[in-house]
Amino acid sequence: MKQVDSASIKSLIELVVIDLSGYSAEILRSALVLLFDIDSVSKFSATQRWQSLMSTGWHAELELRFEHNREATRLMRRRHVGPLAVQQPFYPEKDGSAHVYLLHPPGGVAGDDVLDISCFLGRSARAVLTTPGATKFYRSQRGQSTQTTRIEVGEGGVCEYLPQETIVFDGARASISTHVSLSGDAVYLGWDIICLGRPACQENFDTGEVRQRIEIFRDGKPIWFEQFRLHGADPAMNAAFAFRAKPIVATMVYAGPADENAVHLIRETLGESASNLFSVSRLERVIVCRYLGGRMSEAKTLFRKAWEVLREAGLGKPAAAPRIWAT
Repeated sequence: MKQVDSASIKSLIELVVIDLSGYSAEILRSALVLLFDIDSVSKFSATQRWQSLMSTGWHAELELRFEHNREATRLMRRRHVGPLAVQQPFYPEKDGSAHVYLLHPPGGVAGDDVLDISCFLGRSARAVLTTPGATKFYRSQRGQSTQTTRIEVGEGGVCEYLPQETIVFDGARASISTHVSLSGDAVYLGWDIICLGRPACQENFDTGEVRQRIEIFRDGKPIWFEQFRLHGADPAMNAAFAFRAKPIVATMVYAGPADENAVHLIRETLGESASNLFSVSRLERVIVCRYLGGRMSEAKTLFRKAWEVLREAGLGKPAAAPRIWAT
């Protein structure tokens, strides 16, 4: 009889990345027998182990460290625990910026799951971070699902954090936070695009809870902070002063030096047709773009156009969209 502990079972599940939540206990028991050659004496205990594993969420971690080396940014360190990973960087730009895809093969986050992402960029390092697909927070009867992203950028560095959208299913309990720490003249350009419910399926966000938090510090001092906490069917979702019955809310923040006409250029590029859906403003230390509407394709198009302008006006280089966006 082969002895297999819970850690081994969970590690294999992480590698295979399959969803067995809808299968019966008998099928799960048979799968474990086939996978681990467990004899009939230990079948029942194996099933109990599986159920115990599934009663608590995944805790996945990803840590990346970038350094500027020989006119290009290199991924010098990567560490991951659980179903979070990263592909080898691409280098489509002349300045050696590293384009990196953050991978979460399951695609979805369920009750008690934790995704913890940390990215460190050394002096003069430049990286564009994105994801190949949407992140989904599923309905859950258990605890809160959490995604935390921490980004630290050294002097002269530039980090562009441009993930695909986050979809919060009806009944989900989601906490999404982004913490950015900049040193000296470091630059951050990032967005968060959140869809409440699944409007394409006529699913509203009637139950559950979502929390979002974005905070940016420069040399230890806060330069931008915002958060919201929303319950399903909250009156604010339909209020004219808040969400106006629009399921998609998105924020893009640029922290760094930029052409004084950057805001005007964004408005001019997007045109009057976007005025009821999109806004842009320049505060003392940041430029903030917002979208509130009902079409994901529209939100992405407007944000990408604004991002292209900010690249020219702030970073002094043309847009180079990650290849994965074209697939």
